[in-house]
Amino acid sequence: MRLSRYFLPVLKENPAEAQIVSHRLMLRAGMIKQQAAGIYSWLPMGFKVLRRIEQIVHEEQIRAGHIPLLMPTLQPADLWRESGRYDDYGQEMLRIRDRHERDMLYGPTNEEMITDIFRSHVNSYKDLPLTLYHIQWKFRDEVRPRFGVMRGREFLMKDGYNFDLTKEDALHAYNRHMVSYLRTYERMGLTAIPMRAASGPIGGDNTHEFLVLASTGESEVFYDAKVPELKLGTREVDFDDRAEVAAICEEFTTLYARTDETHDPAAFDKIPEERRMVGRGIEVGQIFYFGTKYSEAMGATVVTPEGNRVPVEMGSHGIGVSRLVGALIEANHDDKGIIWPEGVTPFHAGIVNLKQGDVSTDSACEAIYKALKLKGLDPLYDDRDERAGAKFATMDLIGLPWRITVGPRGLANNLVELTSRRSGESEEMSPEAAVERIAAIYVGV
Repeated sequence: MRLSRYFLPVLKENPAEAQIVSHRLMLRAGMIKQQAAGIYSWLPMGFKVLRRIEQIVHEEQIRAGHIPLLMPTLQPADLWRESGRYDDYGQEMLRIRDRHERDMLYGPTNEEMITDIFRSHVNSYKDLPLTLYHIQWKFRDEVRPRFGVMRGREFLMKDGYNFDLTKEDALHAYNRHMVSYLRTYERMGLTAIPMRAASGPIGGDNTHEFLVLASTGESEVFYDAKVPELKLGTREVDFDDRAEVAAICEEFTTLYARTDETHDPAAFDKIPEERRMVGRGIEVGQIFYFGTKYSEAMGATVVTPEGNRVPVEMGSHGIGVSRLVGALIEANHDDKGIIWPEGVTPFHAGIVNLKQGDVSTDSACEAIYKALKLKGLDPLYDDRDERAGAKFATMDLIGLPWRITVGPRGLANNLVELTSRRSGESEEMSPEAAVERIAAIYVGV
């Protein structure tokens, strides 16, 4: 994309209404625009990041054997009355009445609707196990929306739902989700720690939250210093191997890591003092096993091998897709702007032309731009007639991981400058070598 043809309304000053770094930088970098309290338009660059995150979530869900579908944002209230949650959910639920006087609601979650889909089409244990998921906009009418996309009223969420014959099967689905989430966050360049948590209005006995450590997090967290060092890395996982999946879950949940809601001071004090960590975390996902809470209430049953009819065992599993954009910025920024990890960056590299209008410089930039495109990469070429300082400031603000700087002085020796946004280190090399270096960085990302 050529910046002269792109829509990137960056701001030079910090917006007064932005209280935390991610909100401030998303507004300044032209990623979002507030339309109402807690409701945002996603401008082109913000939308690109959102879609990159969404794609990673889809890929890891499908890798784990989960099946995508799409449910509507508006739901009939009668389904929620069946489960007993319509009156219990509270004022966060936006209730609506249509022209036929039917009670509707803007879905904050989809347990009831997915249970209705299941009971309409699945009758036998032979169709199990089954996990369905979608990525859809949700609405919760927060009393005090704040912190930009971190605590908005409208948000994009992946929510998945497993259906199993036995509790043991459902707990394997729970473990499978935990492992798939760990891989999802790692691909985004995040360390998200699974922590024992409270279930809230979803219900159930087994639940873990995934939290990214950040000073602006809404939850106080207590954890062993060794926990953030745990990584899945490149290991391959057979999601049908129950023992393998359970072993990974045990590896990531044995060390102490809890939110303030479930904190056990006595257990925490057993950790060596130098490893006892207290901080704050941003919730970016949560998994639940709740058994037959919804299937019993709504008649979602299957016939067993013995011919009996039993309520199906269930769980639900969410990832805050739009919230992740804010969490990524909270974990990856400096005083100049955003620092995107390679897995979620809106553009793979930025090209800065130091002398727009100079024939040789323009030609070199065009050649680099086309070469990167031929490699399957998506560069952003700053071809504006602006001074160099303004171009560098824009690149630092929007946080692309790599920048190629092209100027007449370097080109006289067939050199350009390749700069890492994260380290700030620069290296001179030929234009061809810079293209190859960037292409190699993104192999497998």
